[in-house]
Amino acid sequence: MSGDLDRAVLFYELHDHYARYAASLDDGPLEQWPDFFTEECRYEIIPRDNFELGLPVAVMRCESRGMLADRVTAVLETMMFEPRYLRHHITDLRIESASAAGAETRANFSIIEVLPDELPRIAMVGHYRDRLERSADGQWRFREKLAIFDSVLVANTIVVPV
Repeated sequence: MSGDLDRAVLFYELHDHYARYAASLDDGPLEQWPDFFTEECRYEIIPRDNFELGLPVAVMRCESRGMLADRVTAVLETMMFEPRYLRHHITDLRIESASAAGAETRANFSIIEVLPDELPRIAMVGHYRDRLERSADGQWRFREKLAIFDSVLVANTIVVPV
């Protein structure tokens, strides 16, 4: 019974982590997004074809929390784009492997985008392949987050991280 309970607690903790991650991207403040990652990390948004063929070309790649913070600065202070609302839907979370210190997970995602004068549209669909670590404060953080999107095209309106 203890093993089942431990697994249920782990699933809840990770599910909550993903829910807070989506909320930070959808509702902000976006400045808190890098806090979901370890100091040294890998974050990529990559087309499925490139991922499956082992090609290293990603539409976005960051290799540290500092690079993630730079991305946030670019979105908030230097990029010009029409105001929009986003909703990140993260579903079907699966724990591939886990220990007290880390976990490997997969989850599906979709991003719905709404511009004030348009109907909602699907901006991106794909899945995450993630490696997480539990930090000294007990919080889960992404060591590696791969956002693998299913299309070979990416909407030019993707300005907020996936």
